[in-house]
Amino acid sequence: MSNAHSSHGEGDFAASVKSYFVGFVLSVVLTGIPFWSVMTHSFTHDTTLWIVVVAAIVQIVVHLKYFLHLDFSKEGRINTFSFLFTALIIVMVVGLSVWIIYAANELMM
Repeated sequence: MSNAHSSHGEGDFAASVKSYFVGFVLSVVLTGIPFWSVMTHSFTHDTTLWIVVVAAIVQIVVHLKYFLHLDFSKEGRINTFSFLFTALIIVMVVGLSVWIIYAANELMM
């Protein structure tokens, strides 16, 4: 069998490994910062909460970019829009379910 269908070269593999390594290092750093902030009690409660929330949001973006390879390039645009549509549907289903449960709870009281 020939490798006629394989369009990946050695450079693609090296770029992929580099991308995963950068994503891994960023993920470790973005996990360590909030962990250190909580464990050392170096900041006020509100500041610590903001550090954890901001690090979580940045880590979500890192995971989407470096591990799921979602971007707005010509090749990745359809995957990105599919992911965003799926996330929107999940947020709507969960959010509206919580709203309905709270409304039903209020009507029962």
